[in-house]
Amino acid sequence: MLGFVTDRPLSPCKDICALDARASVCTGCGRTIAEIAEWGSATASRQHEIVRRSSVRMRTLLNGRTQ
Repeated sequence: MLGFVTDRPLSPCKDICALDARASVCTGCGRTIAEIAEWGSATASRQHEIVRRSSVRMRTLLNGRTQ
């Protein structure tokens, strides 16, 4: 491949939509409002980037809750 992704990932949505006002992200999936709005029109490569970033945010959110 030439450095781009053609297979789309599954949406990280968990149907637990709640905005963490402090972090401005959904506490169910870890995406920002902009990423949620962008998802349907994003390229496969961009969707993979959103999934990667949202996973990092979710770990941060969960670590903050257990401390």
